[in-house]
Amino acid sequence: MKATILVVDDVPENIDIFVEILAPHHRTKVALNGERALRIARSDNPPDLILLDVMMPGLSGYQVCERLKADPDTRAIPVIFVTAMSETADEQRGLELGAVDYITKPISPPIALARVRTHLALHRQRQELARQVEQRTAELLRTRQQIVRRLSRAAEFRDNETGNHIVRMSHIARLIAQAAGMGAEFVETLFNAAPMHDIGKIGIPDSILFKSGRLEPEEWAIMRRHTEIGAKIIGRHDDDLLKAAHSIALHHHEKWDGSGYPQGLGGEEIPLMARIAAVADVFDALTSARPYKKAWPLEEAVGYIEAQAGTHFDPALIGPFRRSLGEIARIVERYADHQGPCLDFDP
Repeated sequence: MKATILVVDDVPENIDIFVEILAPHHRTKVALNGERALRIARSDNPPDLILLDVMMPGLSGYQVCERLKADPDTRAIPVIFVTAMSETADEQRGLELGAVDYITKPISPPIALARVRTHLALHRQRQELARQVEQRTAELLRTRQQIVRRLSRAAEFRDNETGNHIVRMSHIARLIAQAAGMGAEFVETLFNAAPMHDIGKIGIPDSILFKSGRLEPEEWAIMRRHTEIGAKIIGRHDDDLLKAAHSIALHHHEKWDGSGYPQGLGGEEIPLMARIAAVADVFDALTSARPYKKAWPLEEAVGYIEAQAGTHFDPALIGPFRRSLGEIARIVERYADHQGPCLDFDP
C-alpha cells in the first residue's frame, strides 16, 4: 500500500510542488496551517509521515512538532521540517524537538523524494520491530502467567483440603477490583498474581499443615510464617506481575485495624491488592467445605464480611464486594470443588 504523506505549508504553491513530486509514489494530504495539521494527524487515518513548514501564521512548525511529540497517539509519526531557514541552530532546534530530518528550500525534488523514502522505510522498520517486541512481550507474559498458575496449583494440590480455592479466589478478587473501579491493567495483574497468595504453604511441615485438630500456639506461629515463606519463594522483581504476587503473598493476612500478620500493617499501609485478596480469600474459605467445617451459606458469609469491615477488611471494599455477589455466586458454582480440580482459570 502507498504511504500517506501530510504536507503542511501556508503557501499553496509550495504544497502544489510537493504534491506533484509525491503523487506518483504516495498518497498525499494537505494542510495550510498547524491547527488543521494536528486534526489530520489525530484522525482515524493518520499520515505515515509529515512534511512540515516552520514559518507559518498561528502555530509555527516548531509548535506543531512539539504537540505531535507530546501526544502518545502521534509521537511516532516521522516529521521532516521543510523551510528556508538554514542556520545550524535552526536545524538543531528542529531535531531536538523530535524531527527526523530537515529539508531546506528551494527544494530539490530527487533529494526530497529520497529523504521521504528513507524515513518511511525507517519508520516501517521501527513499526515492525515494535510489533515483534509487543508480540514477544505478550508471549512472555502468557508464559509467566502459566508458570505462576502451575506453581500455585502445585501448592494447592499439596494442601489437599482447598480444592479449587485459588481459582475461585482469583476470580472473586478480580470481580471486586472491577466493581471498585480499578483500571484494566490493575485488575488483570491482580487476577494473575492472586493464585500465589498461599504458595508459602509449601514450606510448612506436614505435621502442621495436615493436622486435623486445632493448632497449638507454637504450631500456629509456624503456620503464620507461610506469608513470609511465600514472599521469599517469589522474591523481589521489577516485573509487575511478580511484584504484585510478592505483595499479596506477604500481606494477605494483614488486617485493616493492624491486628494481622506478619508485619501488623493497618489501613492503607496494606497494599490495595492484598486488601482485595483478603476479602476474596476469607469469603471463599467461609463458603467452602473443609473436613473440620461445613460450607457457610452465602448470606452468612456475606454477613461476616460486612461485620468485619473496619476491623479485618477495608470498609471501602464492602460495597464493591456486595455489587459483585451475582457474579461471585456464578464463579462459586462454576469452580465448585465437586467439579474436580480445575487447571485453567477461564471464567
